[in-house]
Amino acid sequence: MSEPFVAVEIPRWVDPASVFASVFAEADHSFWLDAGPAARDGWSWLGDGVRDDPARVRGTVCEGRTQPGEETRFRGGWVGWIGYDDAAARAGVPAVRDAIGVPQEIWLRARRLVAFDHARQRAWVLAPSGESEQLAAQLSTAGPAPAPPAPAPAVHARARHSPDEYAALIERCRDAIREGDAYQLCLTTRFEVEASVEALETYRRLRHATPAHHGGFLRSGDVALLSASPERFLDVSDGVVRTRPIKGTRPRAADAATDAALAAELTASEKERAENVMIVDLMRNDLSRVCVAGSVGVDALLEVESYPAVHQLVSTVSGRLTPGTTLGELLDAAFPAGSMTGAPKLSAMTILHELEGAPRGVFSGCFGWVGDDGGLDLAMVIRSIVSHPAGAYVGAGGGITWRSDAAAEVAEVGIKARGPLAALGAPLPPGW
Repeated sequence: MSEPFVAVEIPRWVDPASVFASVFAEADHSFWLDAGPAARDGWSWLGDGVRDDPARVRGTVCEGRTQPGEETRFRGGWVGWIGYDDAAARAGVPAVRDAIGVPQEIWLRARRLVAFDHARQRAWVLAPSGESEQLAAQLSTAGPAPAPPAPAPAVHARARHSPDEYAALIERCRDAIREGDAYQLCLTTRFEVEASVEALETYRRLRHATPAHHGGFLRSGDVALLSASPERFLDVSDGVVRTRPIKGTRPRAADAATDAALAAELTASEKERAENVMIVDLMRNDLSRVCVAGSVGVDALLEVESYPAVHQLVSTVSGRLTPGTTLGELLDAAFPAGSMTGAPKLSAMTILHELEGAPRGVFSGCFGWVGDDGGLDLAMVIRSIVSHPAGAYVGAGGGITWRSDAAAEVAEVGIKARGPLAALGAPLPPGW
């Protein structure tokens, strides 16, 4: 068991980007769970750690009891990611795996942790006694946020599917829906870059252009996840689990009236509303497998959340976990997330395996923290970059229903992939 952490407050507010650059940027295994630049609410956690056995993490009992006076919900534990393909196989669905050497599951046991409360503009170091005091004193002199990152050198991105090929797959999705094999299918594709990627600078460009409340940078050796995710997957606190599926997207517009019209169009869309409600029902079913009977409910339905690049349609489902439920049991019930599969889940994943014909990798998985006390906060791996020694990839997709329009769905994939690819220095391939 690791030595218990001692929390020491940093005497003044310091910028998380500055702290990461000065203390953790060169660590072999480091993490930065990021509320975004200039955030005015939410939390950021950053630090370094060592690789640990995923089985140890999965055995953690989900609880997360909050105590009065605690500095931060995450007071020590693990930060990591879980990919899609192994999770699909665990659920009993055929799966293929990447041959590029990116592990499907990585968990870093936190060795040092810095917690930032953006709403209160307060920050704490959590580390073994002695080290926490020393690091807090060091960080009290940290400089301002680094200057905006320089533009990325231009590179070329290759698409797994052409727009026409993706449109043809959409029609095959509609065929499966017509036959009654699925109600909705989350069809995805991949864009790849074969070039050297400086992971931290690329992440700085990504967060600068498309900030998100559940962004993140996780590096372990020569692989890294760089995410501007807007979607919280699972949150556990005081024995209650919450999930916030996103289904429904519209681009932002520079003109305020046009932008408002796009948000209103999203709210009114029968297709987007139906897609979102189907996933809400799926998540209610998933959570009911590990929650106390009668405790699962919908806290919010079809709310529009707006980000720099897109408007999104978001709902919230919650339930009280059955006492003793482990993270592994929760993941077996709810992962892969319904927002990235479709419904019914097993049928949808089987159909998508045949249509996509290639691995998703870390994309469509989840990442975040799991605390020693069983609290956790995991986000979806979307709007993300996965870097590896041979280059990097970006996954993107969308939910297909019977009323999907192929041209609109192709355009939505381009909207979602544009930001991560721009951070890599790559324009969208022709047609996207």
